[in-house]
Order: sequence, then structure tokens, then C-alpha cells
Amino acid sequence: MKPIQALIFDVFGTLVDWRTSIARESEKALSPCGVSIDWLAFADAWRNQYQPAMEEVRSGRIPFSKLDFLHRRNLDVVLAAYAIDVDEAVRQDLNRAWHRLDAWPDVPGGLVQLRRHYFLAPCSNGNISLMVDLARRNGFPWDAILGAELARDYKPKAVVYLAAADAFDLEPAQTMMVAAHSADLAAASAAGLRTAFIARPNEYGPDTGESQPATRVDFSTSSIPELAALLEPTRRS
Repeated sequence: MKPIQALIFDVFGTLVDWRTSIARESEKALSPCGVSIDWLAFADAWRNQYQPAMEEVRSGRIPFSKLDFLHRRNLDVVLAAYAIDVDEAVRQDLNRAWHRLDAWPDVPGGLVQLRRHYFLAPCSNGNISLMVDLARRNGFPWDAILGAELARDYKPKAVVYLAAADAFDLEPAQTMMVAAHSADLAAASAAGLRTAFIARPNEYGPDTGESQPATRVDFSTSSIPELAALLEPTRRS
């Protein structure tokens, strides 16, 4: 098997703590408007609209739309469900909360370690401007920004993974998908990519995320630096 040359990453949940970041940003945006709610529950409700919105694109019911557009549509749905009425400026600012997510503590340094030997890029459903803002905020040392906007479709469609490998002029087996979600890794593996699981057991709150992969993977780790250490012997061989 040819050696791995590029690592591509899921971002929401794997590299960034979307839940507490969105709760924080929602409180910051809405509390001055007199709103007082369970902010983590609000973040969960907004996130729960994520897959259904992308399925509209994957199924062909609507044309490809950037995630920023889908997030805004989802936000309007959730605000209505909470009977929250705020003006357009507040909605626009709150929608950009997804551009202001904080990384898990192990991520920036771990990516720097990995970039010494591999090409790195996100392979996210997030649009390019969103990925750039998260990279600049958190110090992610990407070599490229790949994912849904490049492929014009959403994971777990095979085209998203294959377009990322092709962007680096690599075969799928020379490319490793890194994620905290077994379904993402299973889809990448089916497309011919190598896979690595990163445990994020607290993604949706304490002990609610995946601690172990539910699918066969090449590597299973608890952090990005641990993945770098596991890949070191592979690189030398």
C-alpha cells in the first residue's frame, strides 16, 4: 500500500467544540434582546437542523447551497420554535457564530506536529470562508481548504472525499480521513480512503459523544498529538 501523504479532517466536533461555542455566542447575541433560555439546549436545537438541511441538497430537492445559507435557514426555524423575534442584524451576527468556534485544546499543536510530514486540509461540510475564519481564529495550519463547497455536495457522499484526495493529486488510499464520527469514517473508507478516529466523548455534553469507533478504522486515538505519534512509525516505514 502506498504511504499516506495527506490528512483531511472533519471539523465540527472533531477539531472544534461547536456546542459550548454556539451556546456562548447565542447568549452574547440574544441576552441583550431580553432572551433568557437554556443556551446549550438552544445550541443543540440549532445543530439538530444540520443533517436534515443538508439532506435537502444531497437528495436533489434543492440546489447546492453553502452551509452558511443552510445555517441561517435553520436559525430562523429554531428562533421561531423558541418564539424569539429579533431583527435582521442580530440574526446575521448570530449566524456567523459558526465562524467563531473554539478548537479543542489538543488540536492546534497536534496539527502543527502532523504538518511536518503530511499535507493537511479540512474536509468539512462547512463552506470555504467559514473554514478560513476558524483556521485564523484557532491557528489551524492548513495547506488547502477542501470539502463540500469544492465538491458541490455534502458528506457522506463519496464525491466529497474523492474530490479532496484529487485536489492533492493523490489516490484515495494515499489520503487519510480523520474524524470523531464513525459514519463519516465509514463513508470515507468505502470511497477508498484510509481512516483515523479521534475520540470526542463530550461533543454533545458529558459522555455523549463517541469514545470508540463503531466501524473499522486504521487508527483510533484520543487526541491529535496521539495520532501524530502513531503515524510516526508509519511515515518512517
